[in-house]
Amino acid sequence: MFKNKSANGKLNVCGGSIAALRRQKKLSQRALAGRMQLLGIDLSKNAIQQIESGERFVIDLELKGFAQFFGVTADDLLK
Repeated sequence: MFKNKSANGKLNVCGGSIAALRRQKKLSQRALAGRMQLLGIDLSKNAIQQIESGERFVIDLELKGFAQFFGVTADDLLK
């Protein structure tokens, strides 16, 4: 049977990494959403919160945008 959740019940594996990198840059979730919008990725503060808590899937374009913004690889976000 196909599972859409990880073993811990979260819908993504990169949310924790994104939250940690956001905190390192001392950005609020709202500020990160604004920065992502400048990159052409339409995310709200609520979407950032849901991604960080594992309640929302992350599509490949969003993952690429996060990696670009934080200056890391997509693989780094997925660790």
